[in-house]
Amino acid sequence: MRFQRMARMTVTAAVVALAAAGCGSSDGSGGSGDAGSCKYQIGYFGALTGDSANLGINIRNGAKLAIDQYNKDAKDCVGLKEFDSAGDPAQAPGLARKAVTDKTVLGIIGPAFSGESKAANGTFDQGKLPIITASATNPALADNGWKIFHRILGNDASQGPAAARYIKDVMKAPKVFVVDDATEYGKGLATIVKSDLGSAVIGTDTVQAKQTDFAATVTKIKASGAKAFFYGGYYAEGGLLRKQLTDAGGKDIVMVAADGVKDPGFVKAAGQAAAEGTILTCPCLPPSKTKGTFAADYKAAFKVDAGTYSGEAFDAATVFIEGIKAGKTTREALNDFIGSFHGEGVTKSIAFDAKGEVTDKVIWAYKVKAGQIVEEQEIK
Repeated sequence: MRFQRMARMTVTAAVVALAAAGCGSSDGSGGSGDAGSCKYQIGYFGALTGDSANLGINIRNGAKLAIDQYNKDAKDCVGLKEFDSAGDPAQAPGLARKAVTDKTVLGIIGPAFSGESKAANGTFDQGKLPIITASATNPALADNGWKIFHRILGNDASQGPAAARYIKDVMKAPKVFVVDDATEYGKGLATIVKSDLGSAVIGTDTVQAKQTDFAATVTKIKASGAKAFFYGGYYAEGGLLRKQLTDAGGKDIVMVAADGVKDPGFVKAAGQAAAEGTILTCPCLPPSKTKGTFAADYKAAFKVDAGTYSGEAFDAATVFIEGIKAGKTTREALNDFIGSFHGEGVTKSIAFDAKGEVTDKVIWAYKVKAGQIVEEQEIK
């Protein structure tokens, strides 16, 4: 089976407006149109507000593009219903119950982050509501026995070792300091990187989400004599840490971080000069490498280049759409369809193993150059 309408059509503003006017719905922070227009809804669950909203908006927009393209020619439209968690695990259970009780919602793209996934996925499983996350990378999420769980990208059991290999083999950094932000995502990823780096790790520290003063951590990194430091966390805090380390005279200590930091918000928080040279890993394909006309269609629709996980979200939405097109319009039938799905996405060949993990994985290294996050190399 192959995807249909795999970013083959250039989406103009007029097409997007037409689709939005006829379909979509509203929940959390809203949706893309009239809540009663479409019989079936696909939900987006993740941050659209809050410190990490940029990553969530990338995902929502990727899903919206796929849905709008489908709706252009569809007899029966599919809506996009938004559940804005603000990336907060405390909000996730209640929001998940809201999604489960809405019987028009057949599937969820998300949750976007690992912490909210841990908090919400049990509720989705009880409600038999299938999910495909385009961004939550903590490996343990696949080990809970959730029958509705699917992940359309590589997890941190692949990203963490890849980041460590890059530090050892490409950067050849002999001394590395490791920092995490104590979240499910950041701590889990940093633990994997530490394990793979072994004796090269000469110090560690933990910070907190929403922290703004990193003086103590900066002092530890500088005193350690590290040539590089790895940060497991998100872009808001990561940018401030990079800025404060540079301001304190540590500009030559190279920062390596992962997908949670791969956002222009990191460059903004750090400042262009401090951010320069930062290495970012991601189990996501660069937009320039995506298949078909996805990259051009996304830019035409949203007036910006596709961001982190936009392509993966497009693929996740298309899997759901293919199921609905095949008549799988109950949650149970759609979940079975996803489990046996095989098709070509814009980011990879898509099939899921028995635990819901995608079988085709890619890891890329990116670098901040002149204020832009640009692709550097695939990490095999």
